Amino acid sequence: MKASQFFISTLKEAPADAEVVSHKLMTRAGMIKKLGAGIYSLMPMGLRVVRKVEQIVREEMNRAGAVELSMPVVQPAELWQETGRFESNGPELLRIKDRHGRDFVVQPTSEEVVTDIARQEIKSYRQLPKNLYQIQTKFRDERRPRFGLMRGREFIMKDAYSFDRDQASAKASYQVMAAAYRRIFDRFGLSYRAVAADSGTIGGDLSEEFQVIAATGEDAIVYCPSSDYAANMEKAEALIPSGPRPAPKQAFAKTATPGKSTCADVAELLQVPLQHTVKSLVLATDTLNKEGATVKTQIWLLLLRGDHDMNEVKVGKLPGLAAFRFATVPEIEAHFGCQPGYLGPMGLRKPVQLVVDREVALMSDWICGANEPDFHITGVNWGRDLPEPALVADLRNVVAGDASPDGQGVLAIERGIEIGHVFYLGTKYSQAMNATFLDVNGKPQFMEMGCYGIGITRLPAAAIEQNHDERGIIWPDALAPFTVVLCPISPERFPDVKAASDKLYAELLAAGVDVILDDRGERPGAMFADWELIGVPHRVTIGDRGLKAGEVEYQHRRDSAATTVAVTAIFSLLQAKLKA
Repeated sequence: MKASQFFISTLKEAPADAEVVSHKLMTRAGMIKKLGAGIYSLMPMGLRVVRKVEQIVREEMNRAGAVELSMPVVQPAELWQETGRFESNGPELLRIKDRHGRDFVVQPTSEEVVTDIARQEIKSYRQLPKNLYQIQTKFRDERRPRFGLMRGREFIMKDAYSFDRDQASAKASYQVMAAAYRRIFDRFGLSYRAVAADSGTIGGDLSEEFQVIAATGEDAIVYCPSSDYAANMEKAEALIPSGPRPAPKQAFAKTATPGKSTCADVAELLQVPLQHTVKSLVLATDTLNKEGATVKTQIWLLLLRGDHDMNEVKVGKLPGLAAFRFATVPEIEAHFGCQPGYLGPMGLRKPVQLVVDREVALMSDWICGANEPDFHITGVNWGRDLPEPALVADLRNVVAGDASPDGQGVLAIERGIEIGHVFYLGTKYSQAMNATFLDVNGKPQFMEMGCYGIGITRLPAAAIEQNHDERGIIWPDALAPFTVVLCPISPERFPDVKAASDKLYAELLAAGVDVILDDRGERPGAMFADWELIGVPHRVTIGDRGLKAGEVEYQHRRDSAATTVAVTAIFSLLQAKLKA
């Protein structure tokens, strides 16, 4: 490609609404152009990156035995109604009607459609296993789209779906996909972690997220530096503290804490570590009748250490708390006789269901609210001041320094951007849609399924978050819109410069190198600034003075300065660099 024939549109300043580095740099480098909230045109430079992502994904999916198809972006609501997702999905699911008033959805994912295909086409165990995948446009009506391609409403995703005859073969298919994902992300040249993930309401343990490590990541990744353990924050287990519980040393006392309604404020006032305080979180669960009206409400009190945060996913997995909500102020006042800020487990007006975090269950001489404004209780102890807790569970987010669940050290936390997810579905969709096959005994069985996603358009943004500097993007070779850029200096004035540039350009094209020749006639400073912003990894500068000495200059995008190379050696050097 020659730059004069391509579409290059760089900007000196990022738009005001660009918050993260990838959004700023992709816009400035002319890779994306905003059309509406969370909706972007992929400009030619950005599309080249996306196509390279797609190609690597496609090669490894095919290598793993998956078969590509393409499913409609607009799908009939009837399929989604079979699984209940048409009603259960929130406003993120874009629902539309056609001219006849029939309901459709704009796909955020395609479990229903692919299951419909399978139930029509797969009749016998002899046709299994199968893995069908697509690289297709999706739409999710995010309430707050932001960060450019990181959280857009329209996006491109690779979604794959496996079908198997039983759990054992389904789990084998899952492992094939997990291995394929590792090959994919290794080829991208990114620093990433595969972390155990929560499997949501479906259950089971087979669920992994692939996270690109980046300081700007929205997800917290928990890992053990001295072992292979890694999980997302939702999944990471906080182990039971080593006991036994210390014996009580303090007297139970009601203590004035005027105006101090948080654990941190109370700890500061009483000059004790925050770890000695206990926070009270009040939840509620509702029992509904057939009409959807609330007929009964259960109030729950959760106790966590003052420096810990509740993990909503863990709490939602406890018996009876699957559909919890936070209690309203009137509900809290009716049960505790006090507004939030001074709540505790003693002296309640109405009974509540108590759930205690593992850490709190082994604490002694702790501090909690007195259920009276401006007062807390100090020196609280289980067994002496309160009955031993009946329900103890892991309620909290882990923190750095916690013991690793595999017993191999302590946990550390870093930020990540999710770019892929592999998930064992079981029979959730096949049962809902009656997708069966005849087994070896001629009996119908539900197909066992898995699903596997990669954010095609999110991945370049994640790569930029990990690879950039003050000058712009630094693409890994596998993702760069062009691998090599040739920058001739004033070729219109120096025929030898033009001739040398054209010769090297032709040699690289013949060798299959993805090269662009900048023949726009830009000043060197502006030309270099453009390519540093765009992030092409390898740059060769060809100037009249150097050619007279038989030399050109080579500079990798990460290098601080250029290196002089003999004209006769530059082609071999580039070949070696591109193979490294």
